[in-house]
Amino acid sequence: MEDTIVLYPSPGRGHLFSMVELGKQILEHHPSIPITIIVSAMPTESISIDDPYFSTLCNTNPSITLIHLPQVSLPPNTSFSPLDFVASFFELPELNNTNLHQTLLNLSKSSNIKAFIIDFFCSAAFEFVSSRHNIPIYFFYTSGASGLCTFLHLPILDKIITKSLKDLDMIIDFHGIPKIPSKDLPPAISDRSHRVYQYFVDTAKLMIKSAGLIINTFELLERRALQAIQEGKCGVPDEPVPPLFCVGPLLTSTSESKSEHECLTWLDSQPTCSVLFLCFGSMGVFTSRQLRETAIGLEKSGVRFLWVVRPPLADSQSQAGRSSTPNEPCLDLLFPEGFLERTEDRGFLVNSWAPQVEILNHGSVGGFVTHCGWNSVLEALCAGVPMVAWPLYAEQRMNRIFLVEEMKVALAFREAGDDHFVNAAELEERVIELMNSKKGEAVRERVLKLREDAVVAKSDGGSSCIAMAKLVDSFKKG
Repeated sequence: MEDTIVLYPSPGRGHLFSMVELGKQILEHHPSIPITIIVSAMPTESISIDDPYFSTLCNTNPSITLIHLPQVSLPPNTSFSPLDFVASFFELPELNNTNLHQTLLNLSKSSNIKAFIIDFFCSAAFEFVSSRHNIPIYFFYTSGASGLCTFLHLPILDKIITKSLKDLDMIIDFHGIPKIPSKDLPPAISDRSHRVYQYFVDTAKLMIKSAGLIINTFELLERRALQAIQEGKCGVPDEPVPPLFCVGPLLTSTSESKSEHECLTWLDSQPTCSVLFLCFGSMGVFTSRQLRETAIGLEKSGVRFLWVVRPPLADSQSQAGRSSTPNEPCLDLLFPEGFLERTEDRGFLVNSWAPQVEILNHGSVGGFVTHCGWNSVLEALCAGVPMVAWPLYAEQRMNRIFLVEEMKVALAFREAGDDHFVNAAELEERVIELMNSKKGEAVRERVLKLREDAVVAKSDGGSSCIAMAKLVDSFKKG
């Protein structure tokens, strides 16, 4: 009976792709143990069983097997407010537990399951599987150690602070990371009255009980946060911390079957490090007012830019509940009259999707305005591109603090009002500061140093390479 490692990602695209990259890295270090990935579906997600991504993955990685769980549905009266949307990522795996159990039983008839690696959002599988199968269970945290540091503090915060953080105006002093204003913590952990709050608290408790925590980061990027976790300063006192495996950066390779994008041809004609790239992830959308204001700021800045534009956010929609497959916008209708004509010699606009990794690694790109999603942050760091942080949802406002204050790889916009509006003058000033100032140059130098550190970490003898070897060795012992 052959051995196998089973991976159980959350159905969100970013989480799924990161878990797949983890599987590929495990295979590089231990090609004799095949990888099985159990895939579930999210009702609001655009990726389906017949998506070309899956067929390409299996064709190019014959040691990876995909098992698709049956589609499950949330109760028909489920609303999709921002917090309900996040809660659904915890609830769908719980609804799938019976299917997961049967899948593992069937798999165990032909394979010896050496380890079961689950996404943070799949925590409902932890106790269900551990009570029915004798398999070591690891958590894979797709974001960085600083964010993990925050979440592991939750059980303690839950006892100390009895009110919802959203109703407080306070600074929270965590071990291992900068102080965080309560308003910048993720909404999902800021409202005690919503069920998703307890999901996060319970998951933090379960992570400490696991066989290990696998993190998509590298030691030199988040040394202080990692030390705090390892020393047990983030969780419940006197509770032993499981082994940490910092195996990043794991850069997502989506294998999109698209020919070279026309924006890359445009970049070929631009001077070195002269172009500002603006892109905000698969769910990053703005109001029409913010899109127009951004256009005005870019025009006044005089900076060359490549901007991925998605349809504007309607008043009734939220960032977290927005579909990831909108219709392509009519650009002429979104911006001030004449904007496209006046900037055509130094600007390039793309409808909805662009090859982000290829763009960031193009020599003409010198800056990146990002929503602070962790995958995008790692892609920018590994490309050596400094950032301006413009968080939109989830943990991104917290990530901005880490990027600006701790890692010093980004500048930040000053925002106004409850809707975090960025006016044209602020955008103009910050863009120029990143691209054409001593402060921007200092950020660039810091990013370039971390790019070198990332390469070393993944090389033979580097910290991430050693961590991966230790992770694989723990599978063998388990």
